[in-house]
Amino acid sequence: MTSAPRVRKAVIPAAGLGTRFLPATKAMPKEMLPVVDKPAIQYVVQEAVNAGLDDVLMITGRNKRALEDHFDRVPVTEQLLADKGDTERLAAVQLATDLGEIHYVRQGDPKGLGHAVLRAKTHVGNEPFAVLLGDDLIDERDPLLTTMIDVQAKTGGSVIALIEVEPEKISAYGCADMSVIDGEDYVRVNQLVEKPAVADAPSNLAVIGRYVLHPSVFEVLENTPPGRGNEIQLTDALQTLATRDGEGGGVYGVVFRGRRYDTGDKLSYLKAVVTLACESEDLGADLRAWLGEYTARLPK
Repeated sequence: MTSAPRVRKAVIPAAGLGTRFLPATKAMPKEMLPVVDKPAIQYVVQEAVNAGLDDVLMITGRNKRALEDHFDRVPVTEQLLADKGDTERLAAVQLATDLGEIHYVRQGDPKGLGHAVLRAKTHVGNEPFAVLLGDDLIDERDPLLTTMIDVQAKTGGSVIALIEVEPEKISAYGCADMSVIDGEDYVRVNQLVEKPAVADAPSNLAVIGRYVLHPSVFEVLENTPPGRGNEIQLTDALQTLATRDGEGGGVYGVVFRGRRYDTGDKLSYLKAVVTLACESEDLGADLRAWLGEYTARLPK
């Protein structure tokens, strides 16, 4: 059992351009696209807070001011709602402001996910931290991040989240070559392969956008040359840590079998919105009924 400090901080990279959602993201950050009645970024921040991480650093870029505005106070709107006695909407508006202590730093040059994580070095310091990517929304009923934090505390290394995918789809993901650890519900990662050919994939375990990292990742990222796409890849740094022994060495994986909503492209985003809306208390029953009627009218 390691005596490493407990994870307290979350880093959320949010500097991407969102080109897959153009023209909707021409003037609005993709992280602000609504998922039912909240922007996607709020689900991610809420997940961090639910896991006890109320110190959040967002890595942003140009045209991302809306992110800061969303988590800031809006006194005029709040007073208007208070005067109307609309306590439900007032509470919803104030919730985003009260989630936690949120900080912002710009990435500057768009040099990849690894570079974005490296920009968090000064804020994070010499302690383990979580990284949450906004394309993956994890259902609040499934404590994936809490489990990963527990594994990091136990192993002292870095931890990634994995899901099982159909073998023929593994080439769309980073893939883990892993070893089972007797008596444990997590695995040891031997190697990470970025988007392998189906025939070359070491497993059907795909990496998704949740990480709990040892601070030694910063030193590795500082010495990681640009890789795929001429960007500094977090996967390359994790590959280095996976082969290290001693403090901060080792990468482990938690296989997630819970509810995950992918917002990474237009079709998966629409599926996420419909799924969450169908499960909501206020919209679910009516929407499910309407969907049944609508789909019944479609040509066979």
